[in-house]
Amino acid sequence: MPSHPDLPPFEFAYPGPLRDRLVAAVLSGAKTTTTGLLADYGHAGDPLPRAGDRYQVPASDGRPVAVIEVTDVRVLRLVDVDLRHVLDEGEGHATVADWRADHESFWHGPQMREALGDPEFSVDDDTLVVAERFRVVERL
Repeated sequence: MPSHPDLPPFEFAYPGPLRDRLVAAVLSGAKTTTTGLLADYGHAGDPLPRAGDRYQVPASDGRPVAVIEVTDVRVLRLVDVDLRHVLDEGEGHATVADWRADHESFWHGPQMREALGDPEFSVDDDTLVVAERFRVVERL
């Protein structure tokens, strides 16, 4: 039974090795930012997170492992994502270009294209992204 069943989940990537790596980075404190596609929020009908919102973070097996609190949300063009945000994602990228290539690979992957209902979906400099900053408030 989750410790915080009232909190919505904040799912990093899809269940599997990438999610496991991202959740480990959250738990270690290395990952304090994340980036999503504004189009994904719109397609799913999900409201944008706001500072102060709390979520439970599930591991790949669905078990909640942490509670995070959003501290900042920015909607910006993909080309405007800055190095500080990239470094704080805690995924080992040293440049914005490396970060972007990795994220484009994910966003252009079959799971994301299926989630968006668009098999041809692709991003460009003007694609709007949701850049979030968060902190871990509890480990479960």
